[in-house]
Amino acid sequence: MFYEWLAPLSDQFQLFNLFNYITFRVGGALMTALLIAFILGPRMINMLRMRQGKGQPIREDGPESHIIQKAGTPTMGGLLILLSVVISTLLWGNLRSPFLWTVFFVTVAFGVIGFYDDYLKVSRQNPKGFSGKIKLLLEFLIAGVAVYLLTTVFVPPDRGPDGFETGLAVPLLKDFWFNLGIFFIPFGCLVIVGAANAVNLTDGLDGLAIVPVMIAAMSLAFIAYLVGNYNFSEYLGVPFVRGSAEVTIFLGAIVGAGLGFLWYNAPPAMVFMGDTGSLALGGALGSTAVAIKHEIVLAIIGGLFVLEAVSVIVQVVSFKLTGKRVFRMAPIHHHFEKKGWAEPTIVIRFWIIAIVLALIGLATLKLR
Repeated sequence: MFYEWLAPLSDQFQLFNLFNYITFRVGGALMTALLIAFILGPRMINMLRMRQGKGQPIREDGPESHIIQKAGTPTMGGLLILLSVVISTLLWGNLRSPFLWTVFFVTVAFGVIGFYDDYLKVSRQNPKGFSGKIKLLLEFLIAGVAVYLLTTVFVPPDRGPDGFETGLAVPLLKDFWFNLGIFFIPFGCLVIVGAANAVNLTDGLDGLAIVPVMIAAMSLAFIAYLVGNYNFSEYLGVPFVRGSAEVTIFLGAIVGAGLGFLWYNAPPAMVFMGDTGSLALGGALGSTAVAIKHEIVLAIIGGLFVLEAVSVIVQVVSFKLTGKRVFRMAPIHHHFEKKGWAEPTIVIRFWIIAIVLALIGLATLKLR
C-alpha cells in the first residue's frame, strides 16, 4: 500500500524514493509487525483466555510436567502472528507481485485450517481436532493451487531455459537442475505440506518452534533477495526468479511478528501458537522455497523441523513393525524431556541447532 502510494511520488519528494528499495520496506514490515504484536498481544491473550476457559487440552500420554505446568494456557496465539503479518504485508508489500500473493494465500489458508482444528480441540476439550485425512487433503489442495500458479500462470516471459519453472535446483551444482515436468506439482505440494506439518510437530515446548521459524524466514528472505536480483544470482550461479525478491517483505513481517509473539511465548508461555500459527508459518516457509526454487535448501535450513518429523515417522513405523519404540516419546523434543532434560535446555539447544543448519544452508549459495 505504501509502495503503491508513495513510490510514484519519488520524483517530487526524494525521501519517498526509499520505498523503491526492498531492503527499506523489509525493515518497515518487520518493525510494523513487531509493534502490532506488542500492542495487540495482551488484549488478544486476555480475549483467548476468557473465551477458551480451560485453554488448550493437554495430551494425557505426554510428559507429566505438561499436565501441571501448561494446563489452562490459551492457544490460537497464531492469530496474533497472522494478524501482524497480514497488516504489515499489505502496508509495505508490492501488491502487484504474484509471488507475494501466492505465499500470502498459502499462509492464510493454512492458518484457517489450523484455526478450525484448534477450535475443535478447545470446544471439545480434546487434543484431537478434526480428521487428519481431511486436514491433509485440504492442505494438498491449497498447495496444489499454489504450485500450479507458480509453474504455469505466474511464469514471466524471460523465465530462463525450457523446463526451468518445473526444475529442481540442486545445491552445490551451478546452473543445473532436474526437470521434473508435471511431477513438479506433487513434489511442490509435498514440500509445502511437509513443511507445514513439520513445524506443527515442532511446536511442543515454549518458544521451541517460533525461533527456528524466524531463523528459517530470515535465511529464506536473504536467498529470495539474491535470486530476485539478476546480478547477484548470476554471480552466485543460483536460479534467477524475476520478481521473487518481493517475498522478502512477507518474510520480514514473519520475523517481526515472531519476535512479538516470542515475548508472550517465552517460558513460561502466556499463550501457545497452536495449529493456527504452526501450520500457517510452515506453509509460508514451504511455499516460499517453491517460489524461489530452493526446495532442497529449505530441508537444510529447516533441518530441525525435518528431524522432528522424521522422529515421529521412525517411531510410528518401528512400533507397527516390531512393537518397539525407538524414542521414549516422539516428537524427539519429548524424548529428551523423558530423559530428564529441563525444558529451557532443550529449547535453547534446539535453537543452536537451527542456527547452525541455517548457516550450512546459506553456505550452499557460494559453494557451487
